[in-house]
Amino acid sequence: MATRIHKNPLSLLLLLLVAFSFSHLQSQACHEQDREALLGFKRAITSDPSRLLRSWTSSSDCCSAWEGVACDTASGGRVVNVSRSGLVSGNDFILDTYMSGNLSPTLSNLTFLKILDLSNLKEMRGQIPHEFGKLSRLTYLFLDSNKLTGTIPVSFRYLTRLKKLYLSDNRLSGVVPSPVLSSFSSLSELGFSGNNLSGSIPSSIGKMVSLTKLDLHENNFSGTIPESIGKLKVLEYLDLSENQIFGNIPKSIGGLSKLVLLYLNSNRLTGSIPSSVSGLSSLQFFRLSENKLTGTLPPSIGLLPKIQRLIFENNLFTGKLPATIGHLTTLTDIFFSNNRFSGKIPPSFGNLRNLQTLDLSRNRLSGPIPPQISKLQNLQSLDLSSNPLRLVSIPNWFPKLKLFRLLLAKTGLKGNLPSWLSSSSISTLDLSSNGLKGKLPTWIANMTNLSFLNLSNNGFFSSVPEEFKNLSLLMDLDLHSNKLSGHLDTIFSKNVHEPLGHFNSIDLSNNMFTGSIDADVGEKTGYGFYCLTRSLSQPVGRINTEIIREN
Repeated sequence: MATRIHKNPLSLLLLLLVAFSFSHLQSQACHEQDREALLGFKRAITSDPSRLLRSWTSSSDCCSAWEGVACDTASGGRVVNVSRSGLVSGNDFILDTYMSGNLSPTLSNLTFLKILDLSNLKEMRGQIPHEFGKLSRLTYLFLDSNKLTGTIPVSFRYLTRLKKLYLSDNRLSGVVPSPVLSSFSSLSELGFSGNNLSGSIPSSIGKMVSLTKLDLHENNFSGTIPESIGKLKVLEYLDLSENQIFGNIPKSIGGLSKLVLLYLNSNRLTGSIPSSVSGLSSLQFFRLSENKLTGTLPPSIGLLPKIQRLIFENNLFTGKLPATIGHLTTLTDIFFSNNRFSGKIPPSFGNLRNLQTLDLSRNRLSGPIPPQISKLQNLQSLDLSSNPLRLVSIPNWFPKLKLFRLLLAKTGLKGNLPSWLSSSSISTLDLSSNGLKGKLPTWIANMTNLSFLNLSNNGFFSSVPEEFKNLSLLMDLDLHSNKLSGHLDTIFSKNVHEPLGHFNSIDLSNNMFTGSIDADVGEKTGYGFYCLTRSLSQPVGRINTEIIREN
């Protein structure tokens, strides 16, 4: 579900084009200072299994013979590009390799260097040399996906020409020096994700006025989101997720009219969503889940003309769902589960013609479900579980939907299973913790797409019908806490549609099944899984049996 900010293929293509533009200018011999700087880097490498540096020999010219090195005749044959990434592309392959060692400070003697790409080498360790601050002509610096430690050098403040900087997926720690961000007025992409960086996000971030991508996710940042972030007027991607950030979402965030992706999930944010979010006119992906946000959703949320995904689950939101959400006809996914929303589902939700997922589970919503929902012909997953909807029965317009997932657990359903389910394409069905009763119908075998079935905690009785064996795709089954009887062979000898249909989990506890469980049940077809059964009723009394098997 989650979309991350990475160096995209267009960026890599740009680098290749830049590298090519340098490569045709390599007629002049390599400068001696640059040769020694590069050989110093090679000496600090302890393992090079794919021989990425095999051409780097003292007897050859580094401008014409060394792979991954480009020079510029206009500067007297000085090295301007060093690219030895662990992801190497050929004509019809991509080689994923590694290199072990440290970053040698001698690289700082490449004073004409514009591109340095040592990303994805996986095993580069040690600190980033503070001497790298001398690379004042550097425009692209990629050191991501290694095991670098230590802090971000304050000397990076002198890299004023940088356009892209990626240090993601290392083991860097400490605070981000405020003077460094202040000097990055030309920077367009910054990636520090997947480290152990801490402290507050400096307010000087507002001086990075050329920034289009900012990725700080999966660190230990604390403090609040600085109000100055609203000054990043060309920002398109902002990911601050998986940190320890607290406080309110700043109102200034509404000024980011170019923003396409906004991820603030998995933090400690409080307060409500500011009404200024209506200014996010380019926003497509909006994720606030796993926080402590409160209050009602502002009606202005209905003014996001390009929004595709709203992921607000696991917060403390209250009040009614704004009817203005029905204006968001570009929406494909709504995830609002585990909040405290109340009132009815707005009929305007029927206007969301592109909606594929609607998850309003674990709230305080009341019924009835508006019939306008039947117009959502692209809807694939509907989860209204654990709401006091008091449905009694599934509305008769439900067959008009083309659902693959239907979850109505704990919604007040009563009576028998509706027979229209037999002709549905549903793969996941959860009607647990309701007041359903009666026999398990034989037509359940017609639901051949079922992979997950949960009818637990209801009042079903009778044996499991013989036709149950036809559910050859079923992998998760929960029938616990009913009044089912008969033998278990029907379940354990279920057909399998290879490679699918092998059980992952079964819970048949608290029923009235009779007979013994075969000792070789774990070897039977369709039973390579964890199984739990309890309370088998025998002619004389009741036995409690628990079986755990794993493949």
